[in-house]
Amino acid sequence: MSQAIHYIKQDHINQNGTALHASIPTEAVTIRVGDSLDKTALLSSLATACDFPSYFSYNWDSAWDCLTDSDARHLILDLTVIKKINTEDFNVFKTIIEEAYQTFGKPQLWIIVPLE
Repeated sequence: MSQAIHYIKQDHINQNGTALHASIPTEAVTIRVGDSLDKTALLSSLATACDFPSYFSYNWDSAWDCLTDSDARHLILDLTVIKKINTEDFNVFKTIIEEAYQTFGKPQLWIIVPLE
């Protein structure tokens, strides 16, 4: 696939969280966030999901550095359980993913969106 971010509607995911249409690679790492999506939640969850090193400093620049050094090539972010999204933080996160993909060919992000 030649794009960094893919949107998948919730009805394309089965009950155990795997894609019905095999579009999400099986080795994809899930970024688990709570019911609120903001910079703190994204950075903390991304660090855990991608096993960032101890020197990760929980800012966008450090996220870029650690993400591009990470072995994680595919990420999943499920928006169906999130009640509040900080749009500015989410857009910065998506920009980091897109720029990393353009520069290094990784990671790709699958965003699961609600049906509505």
